[in-house]
Amino acid sequence: MWVPNLPVVMISAVAATAGGVCLFKDFYSGPPYDKKVRADDKVVIVTGATSGIGREAAWDFARRGAKVFMACRNMEKCEAERRNIVLESHNKYVYCRPCDLASTESIRQFVERFKSEEPYLHVLVNNAGVMEPPASVTRDGFETQLGVNHLGHFLLTNLLLDTLKESAPSRVVVVAGSAHHGGDIHKDDLNFSRQYSAPAAYAQSKLANVLFVRELGRRMLGTGVSVVAVDPCLTDTNITRHMSMMKSVSRFVVYPLFWPFMKSAKVGGQVILHAALDPAVEGASGDYYVDMKKKAPSEKAQDYELAGWLWKVSEKWTKLDEHKAALAQAKAA
Repeated sequence: MWVPNLPVVMISAVAATAGGVCLFKDFYSGPPYDKKVRADDKVVIVTGATSGIGREAAWDFARRGAKVFMACRNMEKCEAERRNIVLESHNKYVYCRPCDLASTESIRQFVERFKSEEPYLHVLVNNAGVMEPPASVTRDGFETQLGVNHLGHFLLTNLLLDTLKESAPSRVVVVAGSAHHGGDIHKDDLNFSRQYSAPAAYAQSKLANVLFVRELGRRMLGTGVSVVAVDPCLTDTNITRHMSMMKSVSRFVVYPLFWPFMKSAKVGGQVILHAALDPAVEGASGDYYVDMKKKAPSEKAQDYELAGWLWKVSEKWTKLDEHKAALAQAKAA
C-alpha cells in the first residue's frame, strides 16, 4: 500500500495555495490600461516619481513615448530611477528636476526652471504624498500632510496653469484616495496645531485633494484643461512607512492578510495612465475615478462652497500671488 510522503504533500499544498493566491491577486487587481495608447510628443510632469505608482507611471509614460520630468525631493534616488527608466523604456527624454513639495520656494524654483526649458506641458500628475508621519510642519509652517499632499500641489498646479492652457488639450491628474470619505476640513484648525491626529490629518489632506480638483475643474471649464482625481485603491507602496502598524510586530501578521488584495505599484499606476491619456476622459471637469471607472466622491467632496473656501485659504497660505509675481519678474529679467 502506497503511503504519501507527508512533507512532500505539505510542500505541494503550500505551493498550490501560494499559486492560487497569486492568481487571485492578479485577477483582483484588474486589467492594465490599453498598451496601444501612445504619448508621443506629450510633455509630462510626475511628482513623487522615485517610487511607488509615481515611478511606475513615469516609466509607462516614457515607454509610450512621452518626454517625462520627474519632480522629486531626493535627487540621488531620482537619478538612479531615471537611469533605470531610460534603459527599460529606451526613451532618453526622461529628466530629474528638484521639487520639494514641503517648500513653496522649491516649488517656485522648479516651475521657473521648467518654463525656461519647455514651452508646453500636456500632463501634470500630482502624485507625491505622505501618510501619517509624526507631528511635523513643512518649511513654510504647514502641517506636513496638508502641506505636501494638498498645498504643495495646489501651488505647483496654479503656477503651471498658464502653460497647461497654452498646451491644451492638456490634463491635471491628482492622486486622491478613499480616505477622503472619512475626512473633514477642520476650518478652525487646519494645521492640527491644538491636538495632532495623524489619521485625521491624512484624511483631511485627501478630502482637500478632491475639493481642489472640483474647484479647479470648475475654473478650467472651456479652457481645454481637463481635471481628474484618481483613486488607485489598496496598493502596495512605501507610503505606509510612517504608520505605527508598519513599524511593529503586527506588521508580520496584518500585512500578509492584506497582501492578496493589494495591487502592485505597476498595476496601481494604471489609473494615472488612464486619466492622463484615455480619449474618454478629455473634457473632465473635476471628475473622480476609481479603478478607471467614474464614481461619485463623498458628499463633502461635492460641496462647492467648501471647495471655494479651501481655494481662497490655499491661495493665502501659499502666497500664490507673490510667487506668480516672482515668476513674472524672473521671466522679464
